[in-house]
This record gives sequence, structure tokens and C-alpha cells, in this order.
Amino acid sequence: MRFDFPTLIVLLVLATGLVWAFDAAVLARRRRAATREGADASERTVGAPPSRIVEYSKSFFPVFLIVLVLRSFIVEPFRIPSNSMMPTLLTGDFILVNKFNYGIRLPVIDTKVVDVGLPERGDVVVFRFPEDPSTPFIKRVVGVPGDRIAYYDKTLYVNEEPMEQSPIGRYAGFGSGAVMNGASLRAERFADVEHHILIQPEARTVQGTAVVPEGHYFVLGDNRDNSRDSRYWGTVSEELLIGKAFRIWMNWDFGHGIGWNRIGKSID
Repeated sequence: MRFDFPTLIVLLVLATGLVWAFDAAVLARRRRAATREGADASERTVGAPPSRIVEYSKSFFPVFLIVLVLRSFIVEPFRIPSNSMMPTLLTGDFILVNKFNYGIRLPVIDTKVVDVGLPERGDVVVFRFPEDPSTPFIKRVVGVPGDRIAYYDKTLYVNEEPMEQSPIGRYAGFGSGAVMNGASLRAERFADVEHHILIQPEARTVQGTAVVPEGHYFVLGDNRDNSRDSRYWGTVSEELLIGKAFRIWMNWDFGHGIGWNRIGKSID
């Protein structure tokens, strides 16, 4: 079992809950019994009050439980640490991830208990890195089970069809993203889904063809020439999915301040 924040929250819920339950079932009865054992009705001995540990457990158990439910089944926050999803997501973006879209999973053991839906082409997904499940990654789904994916000459092909790219201009970034200034900013379209990508025509990148296995997904970064993704380490198993990214709630690029214009933006 990995030890991370979800595991810590589960342990805190169990610990505080057990203390609270033990107090209600055993210690509270002892305190009531001590109160009744007075010499007479006017000189009763009052039992000792609950210990500080019990009081803290009663106070924090509801808080830990709410955090556990929210993070495990509804929404979880993440921070973008790199430029691999530029221009869609920037270094320092704090995002919200919907934990419900792809099914409800039990915390820590990640077993799916309710099947709700599956990723579609174009979804921006957070998942546990196949080579190190303790590390969350974020990429865009470009291939679903059964798809034949190819990447040649900066162009993505899905089932032999090239995904249309429309040039927009040269990218002008800021903060940590300034390293991509001058890259080709393009709009890429999957059927009725459009998003922006960055291409560096002179940069060398991995090319090849792959068929997406059942229960797996092929993912790419929007910063195509600066992303380690399925072209390098293969597809993502459905079991590793965490959720669908849907909104930026804060941007704080260390050393460059708060990006106020990023707050509240939806993730497409």
C-alpha cells in the first residue's frame, strides 16, 4: 500500500472515529456511573471530563470525513509542475479534477465500485504514472481502446485520419512559459473538439504507430515537442485514471507571482 495524502486522510478518519466511538460506548458510561456513585443525592461525585484526545477526535472527525469524501468521490485539487500541457495549462496552475466522471473508486486501494463513464478523445485527464504510480501525471487523451494512433511529421493520426491543425501564430508566453516564446501555436481538432497545441518545427521527436489495447488510453501533452507521454512509455491503463481536469482555480508561478487572468478558466 502506498503512503500518500489519501492514505493519511483515511488513517485520520479511522483513528478519530475509533476514539470517538470508544468514548461513546465505554468511557462515557464510566463517567455516568461515577456520577451516580455519590454518597447521597446532594454530594454526588462528578466523573472526570473527556480527555483532550477525545475532545480533539470529536472535533476533527467530521472535518477529516468531509475532506475524505470530497477528495475521493467528488473533486480533488492538483498543481501543474511543468510546461508539458502548454498552452492549455501553465506551470503554477492549480486545477480541479472531477473524480466522478470515470467511476467511483474506493480511496487508497483504487477499486472501482460504481461505473459511471469512460474517457473520450480530447479529455484532459489526471492519472497515476504507469512507471511510478505514486506520481500523478496530466495529459490529453487522443486514443481510446481499439484506436490505431500514429504520429509523424508533427501530425497526429487517429485510425489513419490526420487530425486537422490550423496555424494561429507564434506563441508569446510569460513567467515559466516564456521558454516557449516563438513556438508555433496551432488549433487541433478531434471531430467536434478543438484545443490548442504548441509545435517546434525544428525539434526532433518520437514518431511511430501503436494500437491502443482494451482498457487502455493513448495520451499526449499539448506541448508536443516538450512532453514525455505515450509516445515514450506506452498507454495508460483504465485502473490508473484519477479523473478529468475541468477548471483552473488558481495560478501561482513561483518567482512570477499570481496569474489573475488564469483564475476560473475552464479546461478544454
